[in-house]
Amino acid sequence: MRPDSKLAARISGKEFILTAEYLPVAGTGLMVDAGTFGSGITAVNAADNHYGVSMSSLAASVALIRAGIEPVLQMITRDRNRIALQSDLLGAAHLGIRNVLCLSGFHQASMGCGEAANVFDIDSIQLIDVVRRMNGGELLDGTKIEGDFAMLVGAVANPDLKPLELNILRLGKKIAAGADFIQTQAVFDVDGFKVWLEAIRGASLADRAAILAGVLPLRSAVEAEELTAAHTDFVIPGAIIDRLKAAGDAAAQRKEGIRIAAETINKLKALKGLKGVHILSGGNESCLPELLAAVS
Repeated sequence: MRPDSKLAARISGKEFILTAEYLPVAGTGLMVDAGTFGSGITAVNAADNHYGVSMSSLAASVALIRAGIEPVLQMITRDRNRIALQSDLLGAAHLGIRNVLCLSGFHQASMGCGEAANVFDIDSIQLIDVVRRMNGGELLDGTKIEGDFAMLVGAVANPDLKPLELNILRLGKKIAAGADFIQTQAVFDVDGFKVWLEAIRGASLADRAAILAGVLPLRSAVEAEELTAAHTDFVIPGAIIDRLKAAGDAAAQRKEGIRIAAETINKLKALKGLKGVHILSGGNESCLPELLAAVS
C-alpha cells in the first residue's frame, strides 16, 4: 500500500519541506504544545531513547497525533530484535502512525547506559527492507498482515562521512532497500554539504529519495564543544564556536545559535536537489517559533 501521510504528499509535491524533532524525557507527564511547532512544519520526529532512557517514540508519536501534529516514529535496531521491531510497527500502524525513520542508534555507552546489552539483530538497512516488505502486506516470515499497513520509510545519512565513495555506496543501499526520504546529520558547512549533495545527484539518488538536510540550532559554545567531543558525527567548524563565544552571555549565545541556523537554512534552500530541511530541535523545541520567523 502507498502511505497516505502529509509528509508523503509533500515529498511528491514541489514545495520545500520543513520537519522538526521532539525529544521525549524520562517521565510520564507528556504534554505537547502544538503551537511550538507551527504550521510551517510538515512532520515531527519522536526521538527513540536518543540520549538515554526516555518515554518511547511510539508513545510520544501518539501524543503528537493527539496534539494535531503528524509524527515520524523513530525505530533503532540497537534495542530490539526483528520480532519486537515488526510488532511495534504493526502497533504503530494501528495507532495511526504513517511515517517511520529507521536507524541503528548511538552506542549505548555514549548515552550513559554502558551496562546495557545491544541487540543489532538486524541493521538499519535491513530494517528499511522489513518495512518495505510489510508495506507489501507480509512479515519477514511470509505471514500475511491482516488489515492495512502503509508506512513512509526514512533513513539517515552523514554528509561528513569519509571517504565520499563509501558514503554514497551506503546511502545507495538504504535507498535501494526502500527509503523514501533521507534526513542528514547537522549541516554547518554548507559548501562542504554541497559537495556531498552534488555526488548524490551524480549518482541519481536525489531522484529516488527526498533529501532533507539536518540543521541544529545550537544553544551555546559549550554545547557545540560537548557535541563534537562526544559524537564524531558532529562536525562543527571552529568559526561557528568562536561566533557563539563572541556573542556574549547565555541568552546572547542562544539567539546567535538561532541566527546561525536560520542563515544555514536560507543557504540550503538555494541548493538544487535538496527537498527540504530537518530541524534537529529535540530538547530545544522552544526555539522553533523564533527560528521559523527568521527563515526567509
